[in-house]
Amino acid sequence: MSSGPGADSAPAHNLPDDDRTSPARGRGTFASLRVRNYRLFFTGAIVSNTGTWMARITQDWLVLSLTGSSAAVGVTTALQFLPMLLFGLYGGVLVDRYPKRRLLMMSQGALGLCGLALAVLTLSGHVQVWHVYLVAFLLGMVTVVDNPARQSFVSEMVGKQQLANAVSLNSANFQSARLVGPAVAGVLIASIGSGWAFLVNGLSFLAPLAALTLMRPAELHKVERAPRARGQLREGLRYVAGRPELIWPITLAGFVGTFGFNFPIWLTAFADEVYHVGPGTYGFLNTLMAIGSLVGALLAARRGGSRLRMLVGAAMLFGALEIAAAFSPAFWLFALLLVPIGMIGLTVNVTANSTVQMATDPVMRGRVLSLYMMVFVGGTPVGAPLVGWLTDTYGARIGFAAGGAVCLAAAAAIGLVLARAGGLRLKFELRRGHPHVHLVPRDRLTTAA
Repeated sequence: MSSGPGADSAPAHNLPDDDRTSPARGRGTFASLRVRNYRLFFTGAIVSNTGTWMARITQDWLVLSLTGSSAAVGVTTALQFLPMLLFGLYGGVLVDRYPKRRLLMMSQGALGLCGLALAVLTLSGHVQVWHVYLVAFLLGMVTVVDNPARQSFVSEMVGKQQLANAVSLNSANFQSARLVGPAVAGVLIASIGSGWAFLVNGLSFLAPLAALTLMRPAELHKVERAPRARGQLREGLRYVAGRPELIWPITLAGFVGTFGFNFPIWLTAFADEVYHVGPGTYGFLNTLMAIGSLVGALLAARRGGSRLRMLVGAAMLFGALEIAAAFSPAFWLFALLLVPIGMIGLTVNVTANSTVQMATDPVMRGRVLSLYMMVFVGGTPVGAPLVGWLTDTYGARIGFAAGGAVCLAAAAAIGLVLARAGGLRLKFELRRGHPHVHLVPRDRLTTAA
């Protein structure tokens, strides 16, 4: 990897704090949508993502209604992400080995069937909490392949030049659906019941299946597929271990994903126990986060590139905002803080994702992204039950604050490691009467002294 000149860079082996991963950036916030195949993919994803958000909100509220326990919500979340922790790396091997478009058609169909199964159980009145646990685990098994396939298929649709832009637009797509899904789910739960939200989710997967079918394979960027061979899993791990520009974004994403993204637990607890509001307001809180996340995704798409310095700073701010929200004395302040939490959390996710993708050889991308997703969402089986227990035992405020504190501490520690490895030091100075803090090489401080 190359890095820019000056105080904000260092040789690649010394872990630059300003790592411009994209040699050629697409122009315009929506540049990737000029590609027909990606347009189809994007359109189908809007529909299925809306259904997915409806199902997520409905699932969390259903489990809370059946059990009255935040820890049970955490168990559901953990079961959904446990397969990624256990089998995620094997999913990456499969994605590098087989055509991604074909894998996606199978995985999207399976996700739709899971949604329909939960709809039938709920509408028939036979649903029990173990049914929800089982479906959550099956969804997780499908995403072991679906997640790295979706992530790495983006480069085949748009090419390397537009990759960072497309990754950001994917996140904007997901967060746009989050604006609609929770609100619709809240209305459906309150008016006619949870089963209809699950039914809409199951049917929504017809849209991405249609989009994948209508794509023109000849217009996809050809990517070399890894031949079937022994040791491909170990090869992927060795590949990442030898590249600090991959290790640090993946490590930080792991801490944030494991401890900072447990919003199903926290928001249900705040809605039910702290502010005593119903499912409609719970959906509203998720919508506020989605507004911030959408803004963060669009800003990331406009930037087009990614920097390790931005990743570390955003993760620190994300943790600090969670702590502030946890101890908000009023509902309106808690709700208001969810907007920047969504924006900065999305910035962390997109920056880490695009940094990892741009620094990875195409033939290894499935395995590297599966490792990234394994630590980002696969850590949830560890973090969610722990956070759920803290929330049940010490209250929603302590549980939320603890997650933010871990993110803040991890980002600060990794930032210090990057600064030391890059030969950098903090420099304080006054500009127009205001203090400024930034990183400069050690030799510059020595010369100034």
